[in-house]
Amino acid sequence: MVENDLAAFVERVTSKSLFRVESDLGHGFVRLKVSEAERRQAKQDIRCVEDAVIEMLRNARDAHARSIFLATSKSGSLRRIVMIDDGDGLPADMHDAIFEPRVTSKLDSFSSDNWGVHGRGMALYSIKENAEEARVAASMEQGGTAFSVVFDTASVRERKDQSTPPLLTRGEDGLWTFASGPHNIVRCVAEFSLSTQGACTVFCGSAVEIAATMYAYGERFARSSVAEGLAPQDVPVSKRLSLCFDAESLAESARSIGLDISLRSAYRILQGEVFPLDSYLATLSKEQEGRSLEKKGSAMDLSQDFRGLKIAEEDMGEFKHSLCQAWKTLAEAYFLESDIEPSVRISRDGLYVTFPVRKQL
Repeated sequence: MVENDLAAFVERVTSKSLFRVESDLGHGFVRLKVSEAERRQAKQDIRCVEDAVIEMLRNARDAHARSIFLATSKSGSLRRIVMIDDGDGLPADMHDAIFEPRVTSKLDSFSSDNWGVHGRGMALYSIKENAEEARVAASMEQGGTAFSVVFDTASVRERKDQSTPPLLTRGEDGLWTFASGPHNIVRCVAEFSLSTQGACTVFCGSAVEIAATMYAYGERFARSSVAEGLAPQDVPVSKRLSLCFDAESLAESARSIGLDISLRSAYRILQGEVFPLDSYLATLSKEQEGRSLEKKGSAMDLSQDFRGLKIAEEDMGEFKHSLCQAWKTLAEAYFLESDIEPSVRISRDGLYVTFPVRKQL
């Protein structure tokens, strides 16, 4: 009898259930410990890679980010996601704690959006529980954060088609809506971008494309920073690459914020061979407008007749000059770069003027 009691005691104190069960209620019922209940819920909160992308975007938004840079890549079954924002940032002693359950900066409030309630302090914990790696690559208080996450898609699935972008259509009210396309990562980015239009701008591409975009993004900021003698680690995360003036430092700084780029890629960025990305929503809009123009007919050369109108080269030059003057007034009022040149195009149904919009930093 004593031996049986001892064996039962040893089983109780060494069993895995000891760490999962708060109390045994009998009849096959137990009360789980909070940590075990959280772990089980986390496995359900992130059912696919796309779920994680949305949660990371929502976190950046709630941290008051205005610009979000998302780099994705895949090697074998491993999907890497690097998300860099210009939001509130994190204190150094919170880089690990932020991945623990119930850790949130929203003590007195939480948000509800198209994807449900947000602010329980469970999103990053759920991501870490499902990921092979989840870490803060870099952060600075009031200077943004860079997150790096790796999923094994053999265990956390993703949509098979990750290359097809969503199709946008413009309604009679002039607003964009989604017509079709797989619910992949870029669809998540597009839906989020549309829902936060005017509040957040999202850039999405490869690590090299995002590095080139961030290098250009902080270019104006870099001029004053260099004059002050600041190093990359002294400035906001999203602007660090702009302080690099040789390929070695650019590649090193990119890796320090989670963007794994080669020395050759860094050199190409510095040489202007890799162009900065437009925001993802702007890219989709341009693609859709291009498809619409193709259906209506190809654009005509500006020197050719258009319904009896012949536009002379000197007249077009004066027209563009007038457009630039008008743009400068608007740009100054809304803190946009004024030194740009509009493009003018004539098609069968109208004359189209496009101004590239770049924010002053």
